[in-house]
Amino acid sequence: MLTVADIMTKKVVSIKGSTTVRELAGIFDTMHFGTLPIVDDSGNLTGIVTASDLVEQDRPLHIPTVISLFDWVIPLGGESSLQRDLDKISAQTAAELGSGDVVTIAPEDAVSNAAEIMSNRKLHALPVVEGKKLVGMVSRIDIIRSMNK
Repeated sequence: MLTVADIMTKKVVSIKGSTTVRELAGIFDTMHFGTLPIVDDSGNLTGIVTASDLVEQDRPLHIPTVISLFDWVIPLGGESSLQRDLDKISAQTAAELGSGDVVTIAPEDAVSNAAEIMSNRKLHALPVVEGKKLVGMVSRIDIIRSMNK
């Protein structure tokens, strides 16, 4: 059985939460990655940021439709959705732009498990962790390449 450790990229390019949005754009441009893990000084995974996060920051803000009922104004999309959009648009660092809710996988997991997670969650890459420590990344292309082994 092929494991994630057999196919993952071990020399991972990662960033700190304090990496600015401008620096992040430069990394995405020069390195041609679509996903970058955010780590702390100890190498522990703290978040993830994608090229899509960066692109979404530049889109126009959608003001939700509201219903006025008596003296109450009720947003139909929910206040949390508007707050998330505002947070993304105003983000200055990778930690503010990215997500702290990261789907991960362990090195000993089967490649088929990684494929299932990526397929179900529509992800292009997964951080590989031992505990909280980032030890690699596995991407869709890694899984495709493993099919030739």
